[in-house]
Amino acid sequence: MSEKTDKTDKTEQRLSVFKTYKLYVGGKFPRSESGRVYEVTDSKGSWLANAPRSSRKDARDAVVAARKAFGGWSGATAYNRGQILYRVAEMLEGRREQFVREVAEAEGLSKARAAAIVDAAVDRWVWYAGWTDKIGQIVGGANPVAGPFLNLSTPEPTGVVTVLAPQDSSFLGLVSVIAPVIATGNTAIVVASEKSPLPALSLGEVLATSDLPGGVVNILSGGTAEIAAPLAAHQDVNGIDLTGADEALAKELEIAAADNLKRVRRPHPESWTADPGTHRLTAFLETKTVWHPTGSLGASGSAY
Repeated sequence: MSEKTDKTDKTEQRLSVFKTYKLYVGGKFPRSESGRVYEVTDSKGSWLANAPRSSRKDARDAVVAARKAFGGWSGATAYNRGQILYRVAEMLEGRREQFVREVAEAEGLSKARAAAIVDAAVDRWVWYAGWTDKIGQIVGGANPVAGPFLNLSTPEPTGVVTVLAPQDSSFLGLVSVIAPVIATGNTAIVVASEKSPLPALSLGEVLATSDLPGGVVNILSGGTAEIAAPLAAHQDVNGIDLTGADEALAKELEIAAADNLKRVRRPHPESWTADPGTHRLTAFLETKTVWHPTGSLGASGSAY
């Protein structure tokens, strides 16, 4: 037997190393507290991997991590947040081939179509990175006041936001709902697409190596209704994006969210390839208005 044939035989006998997907919570990669997993299949029903099935305890742990990270992230300069988001895009670009494969398998697309979607997702992340230090100029500013007062309005992040990722767009839709939430200073708990969670779980690995502080984004996989219910009712969650919920689940979660007056973004049909605009950037922003006296106003001008 020749040396070439011997090497070929050894290569053919090599066992595949299957990837173990884990949750991303607080900057770490835990398995589900429940120890449960579920099978993830491609568009043809072939097995791809086992994904962790998150429990209520995992959801509560994610809230704790997000709240802990909120002070530092919301207090960072908008410019710094933009730098970090751009770094995420750089890391996504470096792992492009992996995401092309995972998106193609998850959504039943050709490699060329999946590559176009991944490229669009990276571009969208860059787009939102550029908005971090500009959105305040769009939605804030000085207000005209008929009196001896100065009135300024500035946007502030809502806080901890639960995001139900779209079920049918495992990567471009995922990026489109996560990036605007954290770009404006919020921290996020993301419930990945139940049927196609693998691109979201891989995104956690990118975020962990992109200078993003642990806890700013937390990614859970499993049953959307099972995970979302305790998050919608959680008293330390300030907002919820219901994009990935069907009509019945969205109504149920909206009722639960009303208990502590969460800011709710209702689901509606969206084209993920269309211009995203700024509506998602402003969905989880609050406006703080500051009044300041300017003294008496006379013919000679203001006097303090």
